[in-house]
Amino acid sequence: MDREPPLERKTSISYKTEEKTVLRGYDLSELAEEGYSFYDAMFVLFQDRLPTEPEEKMLKYEMGVFLEHSMSPSAVGAIGVSIGRPNLPCAIAASITTFGGVHGPGAAHGYMMKKYLKRAHDEGKTVDEMAKILVDEYLDNKKPVMGMGQPQHIDSDPRAEPIHLKQEELELNGVYLQMQRAIEKHFHARRKAEGRSYVGVNVVGAGNTALCDIGFAPNAAWCIGSVCRGFSCAAHALFNMKRGRAWGASRREPMVQVIDLSMIKYVGPEDRVVPKQEDRQEYAKKQKEEGEYKQWVI
Repeated sequence: MDREPPLERKTSISYKTEEKTVLRGYDLSELAEEGYSFYDAMFVLFQDRLPTEPEEKMLKYEMGVFLEHSMSPSAVGAIGVSIGRPNLPCAIAASITTFGGVHGPGAAHGYMMKKYLKRAHDEGKTVDEMAKILVDEYLDNKKPVMGMGQPQHIDSDPRAEPIHLKQEELELNGVYLQMQRAIEKHFHARRKAEGRSYVGVNVVGAGNTALCDIGFAPNAAWCIGSVCRGFSCAAHALFNMKRGRAWGASRREPMVQVIDLSMIKYVGPEDRVVPKQEDRQEYAKKQKEEGEYKQWVI
């Protein structure tokens, strides 16, 4: 039997034999035996290098504070899927897919900063000058500045500033932190001048900044955040499977459940009589002429 593959699949990530699994040239078992951590392996995986000690500490800190955030879209996604009692990975996968443009938008924030930092280089402007341009362009066009604002932490995200401070403490305050600090300064000044309320930096603005400064690409940072939160969402799903009721709508629970009917406030059309089939044509024509249906079109 011919065992030659019809196509070659090339990868620079890893390979394995019966004796070992090799990640970017390093035997994973040897890395573990030598005391290298999960965070060290993340650097090898995404950047093909072992991190310095401060870099490893920064990743460990960032992933630690990002791990759990209680009731957020990802946790709700995990719980919502788990109440139907599928296999656990389904609930975890659902939670991770919630990381989009407004929940954990790590890639959007990173690419925004990369774009404007490149402009600063090309146009011969300082980081501070370009940060003001960024804020003005976004706000003039009524676009949200990525990394600013958190709907549950109205005054300020309690995780954000400590991440900035940890990055400075570890002496990893590179150009991305310079840019982020400048964005925050000009963002706050603009809102104050317009008489608008204070909006603080969020964990993406701080955490993604740190990840970019230690060498992770925006999409890699997005992946790290998504998978990191996946551990937490698995715990939410497991808790619901163990302690909650399947289908999540039992009236016997001491608290309102996810899909309890008491949570529903109907704001649609009033109850109406279903017309006979022989009256259908005239009934439908009248509805169309009155035009009220247009407010319900979605």
